[in-house]
Amino acid sequence: MKSKKLPALYTHPIGSLPRPRVVLDLLAEREAKRITQAEFDKRMDEFVIFAIRLQEQAGMDVVSDGEWRRAHYLNEYLMRIGGFALIRPFQHHGQTKMTWVCNGKVKPGKPVFTRDAKFLVKHARRATKFALPSPFLVAMRLWDAKFSAAIYPTLEDLMNDVAATLAVEAKMLEAEGIDVIQLDDPALTYYCDEEFVKGLGHDSRIDMSSGIEKRVPAAVAAINRIVKGLKAEVHIHCCHSVFKRGSDVKGSYKPILEYFDDLKLDRINLEFAYRDTGEAADLAKIPSKLGAGVGILDVRSERVQTVEEMVQLGRECLKHIDAKRVAFNPDCGFAPDSGEPPTIDEAYVKLRNMCEAVRKLREE
Repeated sequence: MKSKKLPALYTHPIGSLPRPRVVLDLLAEREAKRITQAEFDKRMDEFVIFAIRLQEQAGMDVVSDGEWRRAHYLNEYLMRIGGFALIRPFQHHGQTKMTWVCNGKVKPGKPVFTRDAKFLVKHARRATKFALPSPFLVAMRLWDAKFSAAIYPTLEDLMNDVAATLAVEAKMLEAEGIDVIQLDDPALTYYCDEEFVKGLGHDSRIDMSSGIEKRVPAAVAAINRIVKGLKAEVHIHCCHSVFKRGSDVKGSYKPILEYFDDLKLDRINLEFAYRDTGEAADLAKIPSKLGAGVGILDVRSERVQTVEEMVQLGRECLKHIDAKRVAFNPDCGFAPDSGEPPTIDEAYVKLRNMCEAVRKLREE
């Protein structure tokens, strides 16, 4: 009901906020098992209230919990549902790292974020948003022939089981009173980047051997299975990823937007503030039944945009889409991984400027 009362051009987060040092220390204590989960929850509760209040003070119409209970927006979910392990070496930006990989059966069970959702709804004074990873993202990054094929012969087989677990999670979020459910998908934008399409991307986890005409419709079908029957507002965030103040991929959204006619959700959140991401004209390609989350806040650069700069970008975007279909957001989460460099003060000032810019756009 709250989302139905949101104003025109409402402001919403993509999800994560930077973690202050004290929050990082608490996450490290949990990782090292120096405190119990119960003690972690008790201490983190106080910090999450601060994250909520920060967004409200900045003027946001919709707020998240900052994802402060998660060291990483995706890996936390994998750890909680099971079927994945941190055992796969891969190359990323020229470095050898270890990543999670599917090495077991993924089975729908009890929702894993119930406590987190309850807490956000209880303490927020505004409409609430909670983000989940998309099934396509999980499959693209975590299916590997060596580790996964004995259980899931194809990437699509894994994606379908992950979609089943996420459907359970999404229904729980709605039942607990979350107003906006978002699916995070940086994997769809691999098809926007010519280097990735050619198989020359810098991330060795990504298998681009199947083309866009096969993969993206399969991703849309899996997403539709998650959102079927939901009454909450549902978004998908098509992200260019954030890595050390840069993007993992680049390119306009045009290659993928034509495949979204069958999406059964409410809004697609895109990025326009950072260089080499979306182009304002991309908005004209979004299917008319979908709303658009328009990113006018650059989360990557240290530089803080002025209010007027965001107003100008918002004006340019509104030339290509009816304002009634638009909400405004940061390009991405500020720190989808807890190790990302922005400070919480930087995030607050940027959010405050965005909300002031949107206020001016509403007046216009």
